[in-house]
Amino acid sequence: MEGGTWSECMGILRHEAAHVLQHSYGLHHRRRWQQLFGPSSRRYPRYYRPNPASRHFVQHLRLWYAQSHPDEDFAETFAVWLRPRSNWRTRYAGWPALKKLEYVDELMAEIAGVAPLLTRRERVEPLSQLTQTLAEHYRKKQALYAFETPKTYDRDLLRLFSADPRHRRSQAASAFIRRHRAHIRHMVARWTGEYQLTLDALLDDMMVRCRELNLRAVGSERKLVMEFTVLLTAKTVHALFGPLRRKWIAL
Repeated sequence: MEGGTWSECMGILRHEAAHVLQHSYGLHHRRRWQQLFGPSSRRYPRYYRPNPASRHFVQHLRLWYAQSHPDEDFAETFAVWLRPRSNWRTRYAGWPALKKLEYVDELMAEIAGVAPLLTRRERVEPLSQLTQTLAEHYRKKQALYAFETPKTYDRDLLRLFSADPRHRRSQAASAFIRRHRAHIRHMVARWTGEYQLTLDALLDDMMVRCRELNLRAVGSERKLVMEFTVLLTAKTVHALFGPLRRKWIAL
């Protein structure tokens, strides 16, 4: 679940606070803001294509969200600047993104104690007008972030686990995955930027295939966890950026 931990929730709140500041102070009308982040008037895309290696953007929320739109670039930069003990000057030393962080630092010092330009109160999507259920919302969310999972991991699973009848009394590979899936899913999501619900689809498929192949987890459990984490990471990156992937991320 997005924002399901204290740190993730605080990261989102810092990000959203930036949107409040931007619009209440009209920051996006400033020339320097537009030079660094781009025009706020740019239409929001339904999908965006990030460059994971780019140093022109900070890395805060997953899937290189700063690259989706100028407003999100500012919000992500602000969130990094606001986070306590983020040590952003050292973390982003030598990155073009450092100019954005330094600008935010100067900008916040300038507007500190100044009343915002926009003070009207407006109710956005009041409860009385909402007709969509949470179940419907999450079904749409799942459909939006789903991608075609690769079906080529039989060979990899057979290399990692054993189909030898001699090991029939060993732990089932599907049970091994189920026991460690939360930890592995979290680690892979953290380092690939992929959503955990998407990784769940890959894990479900792998567990089904392990049962069909009657695979067993043999050997050092610690080593198996490490190697399976590497395998899932490789498959996730391939699915995200491989030749069969659209290479665009849903916004």
